[in-house]
Amino acid sequence: MNLHEALAFALVLATMAAFAWGRVRYDLIALLSLLAGLISGIVPAKAAFDGFKNDVVVIIACALIVSAAIARSGIIEAATRPILSRLKSEAIQVPVLSAASILLSMITKNVGALAILMPSALQLSARTKTSPSRLLMPMAFGSLVGGLVTLVGTSTNIIVSQIREQTVGRPFEMFDFAPVGLALSLITLIYLSLAYRLLPKSRASGDVDEQGAATSYAAVATVPESWDGGKIPNVRALQALARGEVKVTMLTRSDVSKNDPPPATRLRSGDVLMLEGEPQALEGLISAARLRMVPAAREVTRKDAKEEIRVMEAVVSPDSALVGKTPMSIGLRRNFGVNLLAVGRVRGTITRQLRSLALRAGDVLVLQASERTLPTALAQLGARPLAQRESRLGIARTGVPALLILAAAMTLAALKIAPVAVAFFAAAVAMIAIGALSMRQVYQALDGQVLVLVAALIPVSEAVQRTGGTGLLAHLLSHAVGTMPPVLALGLIMLAAMLSSPFLHNAPTVLLLGPVAVGLAGQLGLSADPFLMAVATGAGCDFLTPIGHQCNTLVMRPGGYRFMDYPRFGAPLSLLIILLGAPLIAFFWPLTTR
Repeated sequence: MNLHEALAFALVLATMAAFAWGRVRYDLIALLSLLAGLISGIVPAKAAFDGFKNDVVVIIACALIVSAAIARSGIIEAATRPILSRLKSEAIQVPVLSAASILLSMITKNVGALAILMPSALQLSARTKTSPSRLLMPMAFGSLVGGLVTLVGTSTNIIVSQIREQTVGRPFEMFDFAPVGLALSLITLIYLSLAYRLLPKSRASGDVDEQGAATSYAAVATVPESWDGGKIPNVRALQALARGEVKVTMLTRSDVSKNDPPPATRLRSGDVLMLEGEPQALEGLISAARLRMVPAAREVTRKDAKEEIRVMEAVVSPDSALVGKTPMSIGLRRNFGVNLLAVGRVRGTITRQLRSLALRAGDVLVLQASERTLPTALAQLGARPLAQRESRLGIARTGVPALLILAAAMTLAALKIAPVAVAFFAAAVAMIAIGALSMRQVYQALDGQVLVLVAALIPVSEAVQRTGGTGLLAHLLSHAVGTMPPVLALGLIMLAAMLSSPFLHNAPTVLLLGPVAVGLAGQLGLSADPFLMAVATGAGCDFLTPIGHQCNTLVMRPGGYRFMDYPRFGAPLSLLIILLGAPLIAFFWPLTTR
């Protein structure tokens, strides 16, 4: 072992120890590792920042943007609402929601797929009295396995593809992961559908915001002039379109209002409707029926033409200037530049026009204003914005165009018409151009911690390979597994990645173990492809802790989970993945080189 090998070996061990320690942020550890590599001379100065321009970082960033655009497009909710409304018991809900998570994770990044489906799952849980703890962890695990099917489903696949290009000379293609990923997805779905009973049944959600998401809101919409009453002739048909999740509480025609209009009441252009329902259901109905939200039709004042219009939920505090006042009397739009789109009230049905509704402390308001106006207006009015609760009421949906853009990007990449990075960069720009995301939302969608983590570790990983550090690790491992059957060596690499991922994060696991796996395959005289597949599969299947992957962390509070719930439910699945995954990889990716 020469000095450079010893330094590289020490840097890898120190980085892994810091990740496992867990007391320092992952991205800071990666930056410190890069700095240590520069100081020690392992990482050349001219290559120090190559990670920030690497295709891996570009693809991950663009996949995050595209996933966020699909989430905001409303098309997934529109497609799943008719199905979810028919799910009455947890025995049906768990497999359907898990399957939906798996399928959606195949086309968007897995954490984005889970975020799209979680609100629907929580509303279904509240409506059917099913414990969210029985639904959310199976969805999280399903999204992890579904992400293994395509190149862009998870960052581990993207990184492994890049390692293959560096070591073998060509990357994995968009659907190279599909044979193994689809087989493991089916195995996982069967397990989740049967084993969900291992999860606690009566655990309450620990997320106050999510519990508050089920509050009914009242919103005002008008029937447009171009109304065609053929498909939705009356109140009954309109409510049926929302699967009974939205109620028409008042209808105003020619300045005459009628509370609780009979279901047979015919709808005419110009009718003003008071609608009551959960936010997601209101959004879906207004979009599907092509109604117009009355306040949203009035353009709010912008201080700058480049300003974006924001819609946000806020709670009326007890000392607010709004308490006891109506939006009309206080001049909400005239004096504060804010449109009131909807009001949520915990108790009682709202049967007055919103402009003449006396507001109470605790009311949740859906407000629309320019991005500069909104913070000032909220402070002056004494309304507290709800954290992580930006409503989509009054915002145009881009469902089908957004889905077509995603399909075009995947097709271009799959047919090798354009590189994956180029295809998804074009898709991300197109999403912004059609209004699926604002620039502010683009920056929110980018996961800075993951991007910095990957960008900082790429030069370290490449430097360790150049100095022989990974070769040294591979040589040591080859002595340990040299007498084993090749498929068992494959399983051990998968196990190592699976056990490392909860403590190192999945991206560093692949960046550090991927080159080692290639070196081990070379030492054993075997093909590198199945070993890279094993690393990607193991690193992508963290079922043991709530901290190793964002999907597991995302469901912890809403599901009311404790740390030990994860290994109790996830350990049997991890064992299944190892026992069946290694032979599947060896079958689809032969171990012997041709």
